[in-house]
Amino acid sequence: MIKNYFKIAFRGFWKHKLFTLINVIGLSIGISAALVIYLIVHFDLTFDKFHKDGDRIYRVVSNYSFQGEKGYNSGVCGPLAGAVKSQATGVEVAAPFYTLSQPNVFIAGKGNVPVRFKNQDNIVLAGPEYFKIFNYKWLAGSQKTALNAPNQVVLTSDQAKKYFASVPYNQMIGKIVTYDTIKTTVTGIVETITENTDFSFHDFISYSTVTVNKDLKDQLQLTEWESTSSSSQLFIRISPTANAARMEKQLNSILKKNSPPKPEDKGNTHGFSLQPLSDLHFNENYGNFDSGQIASKNTMYGLLVIASFLLVLGCINFINLTTAQATQRAKEIGIRKTMGSSRKQLISQFLSETFLITLIAVIISVMLTPLILKLFSDFVPKGIKIDFLQPSLILFLIVLTAAVSLLSGFYPAIMLSGYKPILVLKNQANSNSSKTRNAWLRKSLTVTQFIIAQFFIMATVLVSKQIYYALHKDLGFKKDAIVFINSPWKNRTASRNQVFLNKLRAIPQVQLVSVGGAPPSSGSTHSTLVSYMDGKKEIKTDVELKFADENYMNLYKIKLLAGRAIQKGDTGKFVVINNTYARVLGFRSPHEAIGKTLLHFNGVKALQVVGVVADFYQKSLHSPIKPIAIYTGTSPFMTGTFHIALKPQSANGDDWKVAIADMKKSWKEIYPDDDFEYNFFDEDIAKFYEAEQHTSTLLNWATGLSIFISCLGLLGLAIYTTNQRTKEIGVRKVLGASVAQIVTLLSTELIWLIVLAFVLVTPLAWYAMHKWMENFADRTAISWWIFTSSGAAMLLAAVFTSSFQTVKAAIANPVKSLRSE
Repeated sequence: MIKNYFKIAFRGFWKHKLFTLINVIGLSIGISAALVIYLIVHFDLTFDKFHKDGDRIYRVVSNYSFQGEKGYNSGVCGPLAGAVKSQATGVEVAAPFYTLSQPNVFIAGKGNVPVRFKNQDNIVLAGPEYFKIFNYKWLAGSQKTALNAPNQVVLTSDQAKKYFASVPYNQMIGKIVTYDTIKTTVTGIVETITENTDFSFHDFISYSTVTVNKDLKDQLQLTEWESTSSSSQLFIRISPTANAARMEKQLNSILKKNSPPKPEDKGNTHGFSLQPLSDLHFNENYGNFDSGQIASKNTMYGLLVIASFLLVLGCINFINLTTAQATQRAKEIGIRKTMGSSRKQLISQFLSETFLITLIAVIISVMLTPLILKLFSDFVPKGIKIDFLQPSLILFLIVLTAAVSLLSGFYPAIMLSGYKPILVLKNQANSNSSKTRNAWLRKSLTVTQFIIAQFFIMATVLVSKQIYYALHKDLGFKKDAIVFINSPWKNRTASRNQVFLNKLRAIPQVQLVSVGGAPPSSGSTHSTLVSYMDGKKEIKTDVELKFADENYMNLYKIKLLAGRAIQKGDTGKFVVINNTYARVLGFRSPHEAIGKTLLHFNGVKALQVVGVVADFYQKSLHSPIKPIAIYTGTSPFMTGTFHIALKPQSANGDDWKVAIADMKKSWKEIYPDDDFEYNFFDEDIAKFYEAEQHTSTLLNWATGLSIFISCLGLLGLAIYTTNQRTKEIGVRKVLGASVAQIVTLLSTELIWLIVLAFVLVTPLAWYAMHKWMENFADRTAISWWIFTSSGAAMLLAAVFTSSFQTVKAAIANPVKSLRSE
């Protein structure tokens, strides 16, 4: 019987080839989107799920509030780990670790000649507790003793092979590895984690090395409760009976006990909270280590919505076309029922047909998935692997096939199997009530299609408008034709900086050079609490610092509102602030701030305000403009970045390439052991909006596909409608109706459906856009033309698609139309 079902189904597919093709294409697009998005979502949701007792593992993170401004840090103060071990209850294991800043690694090569591995990342100081919390397979050495003593190191298998390529793991034990000046002995090898994880560390130096190394002791600040670094992190595993909320209270009690609040800290807070292990991969506030890739849950939800919409569009096409063809199968159903077929058998027949079409669509989708992942390689997270033999993926495809088959085929199967054989054989299968019910269903589903398609069009236009606004807005500084280069931290000295500066100035294509800290707008932030005495009233403000020399403001064309710019010799004496900070201090005019004194670094140093500049954006338009202080300093931190303004390119367009090549040559003369890296400032700013640009790309595709699927279904309905009204069209033409009148007659209903969809979707789209735009402190307007142009675009696309069939029907010879009846 099942064989017979499939045989009849294939005959029907061949008889209605066009409708079958439309259904397969629509479902293939929706299923392909669902499959790709499942791979992305599954990939992100499986990070670090393999650790035992993962639901009891937390990272201790720091939260701040400065005069209402919230701040987040993934690190903790140095002494906390020791205090937790000795004072907190309910903690099974506390594992602190400290990330080293890209040390050079040396091992003994042939003839004991040292082999150097430059600037290695993901190297941490960690104790044996780390391996008690996180699961690693030991290949050599003992977990119990591997990191118990100072100057010991455990390596992952991949890193061990990198250092000692041809040496067996057990013979690596006892080998010497030196990290800058830290000489360590290999005491263990663990297998590199192959599952999805954010823990990409590969060298684990014993934490107790701090006790015998003064430089490390200074870096970790193990007695400083008021100093926090994201390099110093703490993970804990709480006992099964412990409670995370109560544990947070304990941690904050420990902090309060060791670092009680001071009177001058009124309005400022510092506390700890517990971040679940499962949140590491998704929380942008704290990040997930330097090499980690943060996933956005909002993006995941958006992807799921897009996949659902595209699947619904494909299913709507199927339902519409199947119910539209109902009359063509009425006699078949009547004869089957007369011959003894039950309604259950007929439903099984129709569902099997739907299942076959869905299965074909799934097979096509499986074949297309690798191509789609390659096409969207910039958007898809790195590390996704396709394994169609993976049990979870097989289960997903089975559930998806069943769900789509039921969603698409259930209503048509119920409707078609409900025909009464006597009425069918008398050609009365489609009573007026049945026709009306089916027509209203098709219209409702068509309106739903147009709502989804128009929503995507509106969203795409607005996102593109906001990105254009962000990239072309006057940010308060010059961003074009500027290159910045960070000098290497370890080899950064005033004399080397000066030599490189002189060489840069000698390059013909260079217009101006400045040495200082980060550019006006950057991802890094350096801020401090600055005080100002307004009479007896003290105004404390969290101020972002910009380190600059006398050329900085001129190079970036930062507008001066009052006073003067930074000059040579201003080091540690004078400061320039922005207009926002001047207003925070209570000055109505920028000129009023000139000559006032700021108490810098909690009153340690007094700086006189000599200038006020116009506001400029320190970060993307997501963030509001904050108080800024620009001043010059002499420490390596304040003089590590070279800002280079280039002259305009000549006609051949090679000037900048030549300049970059000269910069690289000069760099290698001064810093031969360090890689030359540079950034164009405008490209760096564009990176602020990578997420939005990815969203825009995704919406463009979703919009195009939704319009394509909707128009495919529309074309199928137009074909069916014109075929059903062939005689009516012929009679109207004989009575004198023009082609334009016939086309208008056939298109009027479609136009009203699109207008209805436009009326329904506009408030929904406006609300969704308004919520998305709240992510930006400065945003473009949600203009009325976004909605009208989107509605007009959908209307034109739909009319254009249906016109292929309506015009064809309108220009057909009425003699043939009437003869065919």
